[in-house]
This record gives sequence, C-alpha cells and structure tokens, in this order.
Amino acid sequence: MTPARHIRPAAFAFALLAMSAANAQELISLPTREGVTQSFLLVAPAPNKPAAAVILLPGGNGAIRLSSEGGEIKFQSDNFLVRSRMSFIDDGFAAAVMDAPSDESRGMNDVFRLGEKHAADISAVVAELKKRFDNVPVYLIGTSRGTISAAGAGSQLGDKVAGVVLTSSLFVGSRAGSGLSGFDYAKIKVPVLLVHHVGDSCRFTPYHEAQRIAGAQRYPLISVK
Repeated sequence: MTPARHIRPAAFAFALLAMSAANAQELISLPTREGVTQSFLLVAPAPNKPAAAVILLPGGNGAIRLSSEGGEIKFQSDNFLVRSRMSFIDDGFAAAVMDAPSDESRGMNDVFRLGEKHAADISAVVAELKKRFDNVPVYLIGTSRGTISAAGAGSQLGDKVAGVVLTSSLFVGSRAGSGLSGFDYAKIKVPVLLVHHVGDSCRFTPYHEAQRIAGAQRYPLISVK
C-alpha cells in the first residue's frame, strides 16, 4: 500500500470525485400521510442497478435531522446502522437511512414505531425504492429501538418487503416504552434474521432473548463476539 505522503494532491482529489460519482448520495423527502413528509438519505452504487435495497432504521428516538446546507447533506447520528451504510453499498446494495417523519421531528416513541402511521411512511419509502431501482427486493433493517420499527412495519407490510433484519433488538420494555416485549412475531410473514452480540450487557437487549425467540420462531441467528 502506498504511504499517504506519496499520494499526489491531484490524484487524491480525483479519487474523491470518483468515489462520489460511484456512490451517489441524495436527500429525499416524500409526501406520505396528509400534511406529512418522510425524509431519508439515499446512497446507491452507480452506474449498476443494486442487487437489492435496504431501509436502515436507527435506534434512539429515530430523529437524525437530515438537512441540506449549501449542497452538503447533514445529519446528527452516530448510530451503528448510519455509520455502516457504506458497507452495504460496497456489497452492491442501495441504502436508505430513515429520519423521523415531519410530524414526529422531536423523535418517535415505541407506540408510534409500532403503529399504522409509521408503517405507512415506511411503505412509501419502499415504493419509492422499487420505483427507482426497477422493483428490486427491499429489506428492513433496524438496530436497538429501530428494531421496533422494522418488526412493526414488517408485520404490516406483508410481501411489500422481502425480509426483516433485527440487530441488537430491544426485547425488554422500559420506562421509555414497551420495546418488543409482547410483540407477535408470527405476524411477520417474510423471512426474519436476528443479529445479536453474545456479550450484550444492556438489560433491555439481552442475548438470551435473541436465542429464545430464534428458537421459538425458527429464525436464523447470527451471534457476534
């Protein structure tokens, strides 16, 4: 590997331009429900059609505050899925990073994440991705509190989505909300994949619950160390 000090400035600038062209980023806002818009950051490999598209549903309150300032896309999140978005692009997927909808700009609670309004917003993003990329399969991927969104929407959208991936799932309820405690996984009719860290020390995302649900529902489980 060539040391950084030997890379010519012109070559470095060209590499940045090539990277930008190969992985186009776009801020999209869709009208979903009456008077409501849903924004998401779309990153897609170019020029080839992606093999599939993934909708990334961050944890926390889900509000990453997407905006465009002077042609630069900005957002506020250090969430695992948001940080990992380019890894999906490297493998030939298009990735849509969801923000909270305009009527929940301060953040979404668990009731909203499990509800019909949120599912309608996600459904609109699914339809947009299929329109843009010639009906590619679309997967929902959530992490932490975002797994509530992925599971909730997955149970309501049927075969509009190709599958649901739940990473570091919020299995246990807390003062902040119910999480996925009491959730009926049988309502998800598409394949479900669980990904969980064996050493997860958070009492709301215990690994043993991932094992239990994977066994009960016969879901594949990727155990990370």
